[in-house]
Parts: sequence; structure tokens; C-alpha cells
Amino acid sequence: MKRMTRVALITSGGDCQGLNAAIRGVGKALFQRLDNVEIFGMYDGYRGLIECDYKYMEPKDFSGILTEGGTILGTSRQRYIPGRDIVDEEGNSLIPAMLDTYNRLNLDCLVIMGGNGTQKSAKLIADAGMNVVTLPKTIDNDIWGTDTTFGFQSAVDIATNVIDYIHSTASSHGRIFVVELMGRDAGWLTLNAGIASGADAILIPEIPYDLGKVAEMVEQRKKKGRSFSIVACAEGAVSCTEKVLDEESRRRAREEKRFPAVSYAIAAELEAITGQETRVTVPGHYQRGGPPCPYDRVLATQFGTAAAELIINRQYNRMVAIQAGEIVSIPLEDAASRTKFLPVDHPMIKVARDMGICLGD
Repeated sequence: MKRMTRVALITSGGDCQGLNAAIRGVGKALFQRLDNVEIFGMYDGYRGLIECDYKYMEPKDFSGILTEGGTILGTSRQRYIPGRDIVDEEGNSLIPAMLDTYNRLNLDCLVIMGGNGTQKSAKLIADAGMNVVTLPKTIDNDIWGTDTTFGFQSAVDIATNVIDYIHSTASSHGRIFVVELMGRDAGWLTLNAGIASGADAILIPEIPYDLGKVAEMVEQRKKKGRSFSIVACAEGAVSCTEKVLDEESRRRAREEKRFPAVSYAIAAELEAITGQETRVTVPGHYQRGGPPCPYDRVLATQFGTAAAELIINRQYNRMVAIQAGEIVSIPLEDAASRTKFLPVDHPMIKVARDMGICLGD
């Protein structure tokens, strides 16, 4: 009798489009290629692994989920101490409980789907003796070693659509609109959506902004008869003055201003400088909701089947990635070692500048 292969699926961290497509890709490929396989779906991310709370998954569970947003398994966040541990609220390590579930179910591998933080925590799990294969999932596109992540293109589509819709109301009222987009400390989403939607200014974390420069852009547009301006602003954007501060000082400075988000501070200052009515739009979690776009459905499926291939070949502790159009895998240690920020000399930055888009510098 052929050896049974036992695999657990985990979706960790924030949800995004394409998770169910990836789950489907892994499950269908394993059932297609292996005669003896058991798949366990861990509920609510690492919580399911910690508490041994899971669903035994049959082939039918992987049908009809390709186009669904979110994750059928649920997700959660655990406290992660960088490079050291995954802990509960009291600071107690959760890794022993994870290892106990892993051994109790006699698992061969964990397939962990998540963002930058999840890749780092998955490395700790691998270091504890559990076999791991990870998939890069995030709308931030900030995972090292892969050209793109699933969820990113869907978020770009949504963010672009938001700014597209803002154009008509901004034009009608002759206003400045500041649209704050997600992406944490990386500017990939804001840059791509800003270019795609024809934003007049794009403010990203990698290029500290001077609002005087943005105000100059607004005035130049007025001189050319354009009564409105649209600023695409990343949630992690920082000003030139904030950039020189440490993280704690920056946090205190923002708290003193009492604005709910960076976009509100930018809007208030722009209105004060230009005298032009300014409004804020924050689409927030709308950007990572809803069904995945076709590109993400295909990419997540490719990643899922590649994960199955790694499991079949017993190539563990690797992350599936896409590089120059090819599906590859890289050591998990490499993916977990750094964050993929947007290079300031990236070709898309040059595209923005060549189009006359203000980057705030």
C-alpha cells in the first residue's frame, strides 16, 4: 500500500482576493496526482493549528470556490516577535502547541498562505521542525523573492476604480481629492493604481514628500485651466520632516495632530497652502474584498499547483514565487529575511515622472 501523505492548509494574516483559488489549486492538484492523500483545513489561520481545530477536506470542498473572495478557512493574526517566537497575549510561546498538533495529525507538511509577516513566522515554524511550503499572498506586493503576489492585481483594479470614480466629482466641484490607499510601508499598490487612474500626484513611503511641491503642482494645473487635482496617497507615506524621526517620535507627532490617517493631515495642509477645498477618500478594506480578478485567479492557481509539486517531491521549507514570468520556488529563509520595498529607481517611477506626475519630491 502506498504511503499516505498528510497536508494541512493555513491562511494567515489579513485576507485578500485569491486565497480560495490558491486553496483550490493545492487541493485539486494533490487529489489529482496522489492516490493516498489527506488534507486538513486549519480554521482561522494559526489558531486552528494551535488548538487542533480543523476541517477534514474532501475533493468536493475545493469545488465552487475559485471566484470567492476571502478564505473559506478563516484567518487570524497572532503576535509575532521578530526572529524569535509566536506568542499569546501573556507572552507564552505558541509554537509547542503548533508542533503538538502537527505531530498528533502525523502531518507531512503545512501549506501556509500569507503576507510578509506570515513568511517570517512560517520560518520560525520550520525552524521548530515542521515541514512548510508557503504561498505569497498580499495586496501590498512586498514579499521578497517574487515579482508579484496574489491579491495585488485585484487590489490595484479596485483602487484604480475608486480613483476613476473620484474624477467626476472632483472635476464638478473643482476640489483637491486625497485618496488614501493600502500597502503598509511599500508603495507598489499606490504607484500602480495612481498611474492607471491618472492621478496628478502619487505619494509613496519610499519617497518622502514635500507638500510644497504638491501645492506647486496644483497651482500649475490651475494655470492650465484644470480646476481639480487628485492625490493618490499611500497609507505609509511620510513627509520629509517625518522621515528624519525615529518610529516612536513619528507616532507621537502624528498623535499630536489628531488626524485619523495620513491622508487627513495631507488634505488639511494642502487646503491651508492652496486655499482650495480639499476632500479625503479612504477605501480601506474595500481594496482587499470581493472576488479575485482573472489574473489573480490564474496566479493563485499556479502557486497552488506548484506547492503541490513541492510536497510530492518532498521539497520543504520553500516559498512558491513568480520571477520573470516563470513559477519557481525559493528558500523560505530568503523570503523571510527582508521586505520588498519599491526601489526609487524602478522603471515605473520613471514612467510616473515622464508623465508629469508629482511624486512630492
